[in-house]
Amino acid sequence: MFIQTETTPNPNTMKFFPGSTVLAGGTADFRDEKSAETSPLASALFAIADVRGVFFADDFITVTKRDNVPWDVVKPSVLTTIMEHFVAGKPVMADGKAKT
Repeated sequence: MFIQTETTPNPNTMKFFPGSTVLAGGTADFRDEKSAETSPLASALFAIADVRGVFFADDFITVTKRDNVPWDVVKPSVLTTIMEHFVAGKPVMADGKAKT
């Protein structure tokens, strides 16, 4: 699995494209670990110490990190977490639905 990345205007936010559908039919925005409880993938991403936000759309995942941590520290863990999740065939949302 090859995950492409793309920078955004916010230097603390990066898009990750896993090459498959992330969340069909809506979006989901997670601002903290508590809100991520409805998503196995968001919960796994929040387990990375420097992750501060997660957003799902149809074909990408946006991750926001802490201000004072460079992407070269956070990005490998994010990539590994996303890859392991999709390779294992786990659901993105616990109920299979988007939070719009």
